[in-house]
Amino acid sequence: MPHGLVTVLRVGVSAGLLALLLIISRDELSALDLDSKRAAAGWLVTASLAIAAAFVTASARWWQVAATLDVKVSCRSMLSIYLAAQFVGNFLPTTIGGDVLRVNRLGRLCGSEANAFATVIIERLTGWVVLPVLTLAALLSRPSLLTHSGGQIAGGLALGTLAVLAFVVWVAEHPRGLGRLAGGNRIRDALGAVHTGLSMFRRHPRAAARLLGVGFAYQVLLVAATALIGAAIGINPGMRAWLAFAPMVLIVQLMPFTIGGLGVREGAFVLFLDAHGVNEGEAVLLGLLLYALTLLVSLTGAPALALGGRRRHGKAPAEAPLGP
Repeated sequence: MPHGLVTVLRVGVSAGLLALLLIISRDELSALDLDSKRAAAGWLVTASLAIAAAFVTASARWWQVAATLDVKVSCRSMLSIYLAAQFVGNFLPTTIGGDVLRVNRLGRLCGSEANAFATVIIERLTGWVVLPVLTLAALLSRPSLLTHSGGQIAGGLALGTLAVLAFVVWVAEHPRGLGRLAGGNRIRDALGAVHTGLSMFRRHPRAAARLLGVGFAYQVLLVAATALIGAAIGINPGMRAWLAFAPMVLIVQLMPFTIGGLGVREGAFVLFLDAHGVNEGEAVLLGLLLYALTLLVSLTGAPALALGGRRRHGKAPAEAPLGP
């Protein structure tokens, strides 16, 4: 399908889902009473700081992947590129624009788009490991969450995500999978670099453990930001409920048929929090505030987007393979 038509369809789906949710929950939204606007503002400011800290942690996770794969780049450059990508990904009607920018700019710095592509893919994969693990751990620690349909759906999504991820990683790391793709064209080079990178992490379990540790810190910060926004509007289902449901919301909002997860994210909150005393209006407002604060923090990437595309040291080095 033409790119312009796809964008129009995604905007239409997002607008339709969001309008439906607002219509369904209009009575609850009009009845919301924020007891203390000053306290609510404090919670929202703290949530914004948590999101900003999450962005910094995510760039550190990406840098750690690059360091293990022997892709030489400074932490400062990594943070600049990551913030620029967040700005692109959250303000433009696309789900991959930010990652394309990351590959392009890191490729210029390290001299290899294939290696840059591998760092982005592997960094992304760590999130798909951590999020379902957080959900399953929370559900196991509080089995009563599974007595409601929201908990059962969250558990199913988490198990399904891990199953799909295991298959993807197996194909990517197996010598007969992506290991067969090395050389020939840019796509084969990029996929072959992903295979090589995953194999390096398999041979260096300590590096993999450090990467997952940073990944957990990043996702917990996002869960904490969600809980803080909930506190601002009087939603408090308990920390284990947040750990069970917020990670699944972060996954489903990445579905590619909406803009920024609009409509899907809010609907997921309605589904997961319904059995915890949260009405539709509160759940929709929670999703909208989470999106708004993410957009606000993403504005920090605008200068990096405008100024970070120029090379500082002349010609980029020639392409080099991943480290041993």
